[in-house]
Amino acid sequence: MNQMTLLRHGETEWSRDGRHTGLTDLPLTAKGEDQARALAPLIAGRAFDLALVSPARRARDTAELAGIGNPETEPDLWEWDYGGYEGVTTATIRESRPGWYLWRDGVVPGDSGHPGESAEQVGARADRVIARARAVEGDVVVVAHGHYLRVLCARWLGLPPRDGRLFRLDTGTYSRLGFEHGEPVVLAWNAPV
Repeated sequence: MNQMTLLRHGETEWSRDGRHTGLTDLPLTAKGEDQARALAPLIAGRAFDLALVSPARRARDTAELAGIGNPETEPDLWEWDYGGYEGVTTATIRESRPGWYLWRDGVVPGDSGHPGESAEQVGARADRVIARARAVEGDVVVVAHGHYLRVLCARWLGLPPRDGRLFRLDTGTYSRLGFEHGEPVVLAWNAPV
């Protein structure tokens, strides 16, 4: 693999409001659609040997609006399953758990549709995607979610999944991972269009 371009989906109502959005399938806002379209010049004219997208509507719509033709839907790209914190803001969680921090404290189990995941479980999914990406000859593009892509970056660098906390990632941004002298590096991160 030469390099992997990462696109975080555009804004949704919940991402705008700071609500944890894991498995809830929300559409993009008008601003999110504009963010996705703004990514198109980064994709135009590029040939990707592998294009992967999360099954979530917000990621699929971002891929389409950015001009990624026929990406493969990859279930391992779903966002972190926030369990009982699905749809809840950090401020609300801290009312009952003062000082709560996702990367340190994790999530509580939710209902049967939102059982919750640990950082290590998200990291295992990211490792599978990285293995697929490294098996191709050319460039790869991935369209997914904020916390997930932060974990993927940490794993790319050989760091523990919880070190994804070090890599802030905003909606509608792009990042690139690659190599320097055969070692994995970050080429660009959280870059606005």
